[in-house]
Amino acid sequence: MKNGLKYITVILITSAIFSCVPQRKLEEEQSKRENCEKELATLKTTSQDNETKLNEATVKLIDEEKIITGLKKDTSITGTSYRNLTSKYDKLNQINEQLLDKYNRLLEGNLADTKKISGELQLTQEQLLKKQDELKLLEAQLNAQKKSLEELNLELQKREARVAELEGILKKKDDAVNDLKKKLSDALFGFEGKGLTITQKNGKVYVSMDESLLFASGSTTVEAKGVEALKKVAKVLEQNADINILIEGHTDDVPMVGKGDIKDNWDLSVMRATSIVKIITKNSTVDPRRLTAAGRGEYFPIDTAKSADARKKNRRTEIILTPKLDELFKVLETN
Repeated sequence: MKNGLKYITVILITSAIFSCVPQRKLEEEQSKRENCEKELATLKTTSQDNETKLNEATVKLIDEEKIITGLKKDTSITGTSYRNLTSKYDKLNQINEQLLDKYNRLLEGNLADTKKISGELQLTQEQLLKKQDELKLLEAQLNAQKKSLEELNLELQKREARVAELEGILKKKDDAVNDLKKKLSDALFGFEGKGLTITQKNGKVYVSMDESLLFASGSTTVEAKGVEALKKVAKVLEQNADINILIEGHTDDVPMVGKGDIKDNWDLSVMRATSIVKIITKNSTVDPRRLTAAGRGEYFPIDTAKSADARKKNRRTEIILTPKLDELFKVLETN
């Protein structure tokens, strides 16, 4: 506003100074004056608007200063609260970090324990699986052994049946041998102890006859008392068809002086056995296929001494009676 007044004053002074100038200049000055007046009016209007705006701005500034004062006050309070909150936050943050640290340590411990427990659990599971595999293997082996045992039991039962059958056959054989020995003893009662003995061993019956009962020295012809004894033996053998008969001739160790067909003790022992076979077949219905004549010479002595008594014992003929084992062999062959 003050600037506008100064401007008007200048214009008025200028007008006074140049009032005496020529008409043209006067007109120019008037024109300028009019323009200045218009500008002055415009400036007044602008000045009034600016004053209005200034007043409004002043009022607004006062209000804003009040607001700023209030804000400063609020800011102070807020700052205090903020600092308090910041302090509390720092404490909370510290506590949180402490708690987090404890939690991490606890978590690490738990993880270690968990890892340890997990490892132990895994080991236990592996051991359990291994035990299960071992159990399955044992179960399979047990089943196989059970099956094998069942098969063995079945085979054992079969064998027991076969053994029972064999024992039955052997018992029948033993009974037959005992019965045969008894029959021979009964039939040869008068000859036992007189150059004839009857023994039983190894499931066989042995009828042993001394040379004195059967033959003269160096002879192969059976004498009368020997023929009588052999006839009794033949009758018993005739009644026991399941007996195989082996006649063995034995000599002493004195070398045989060869004469005729007899060249040595081998010939003598064989011919004596053959003579006895002929007597048995001639005086009974014994099947010749049951008879075997064999000579042992001097090689199976009873007494190995070089005395006369020992040689007398060794000069003998043995009739060895063996039950036929055809039934037993059939059982063994079928099994």
